Amino acid sequence: MLDDLLFSSKIRNASTQLGLAVRFARTSSDALAEMRSSVPALVIFDLDSRRTDPLGTLKEMKRDASLAAIPTVAFASHVHTDLIEAARTAGMDDVLPRSAFTMRLADILRNA
Repeated sequence: MLDDLLFSSKIRNASTQLGLAVRFARTSSDALAEMRSSVPALVIFDLDSRRTDPLGTLKEMKRDASLAAIPTVAFASHVHTDLIEAARTAGMDDVLPRSAFTMRLADILRNA
């Protein structure tokens, strides 16, 4: 769930280089519907997103037995420590600062 065009482009380029399919959702309901129709290997969240509800979507995933086990990773600005902690508390598998996410992106996708 991303609305940052720069990060969307980075993810799309990295996934293309690895031969992986990627889909982007603009809303929580769209993301959940996509996950239910075709269970993904990984869900990436932009915690700084203002148009989506990343933590609400994560909580919905964790409540749905068919989605609860999907691996999740999120990135956020390193200064948003409260948001990072809230994501971890809500059950996000991995939360990274934006810079670390960018550096590890190929490995994150490869290991999904």
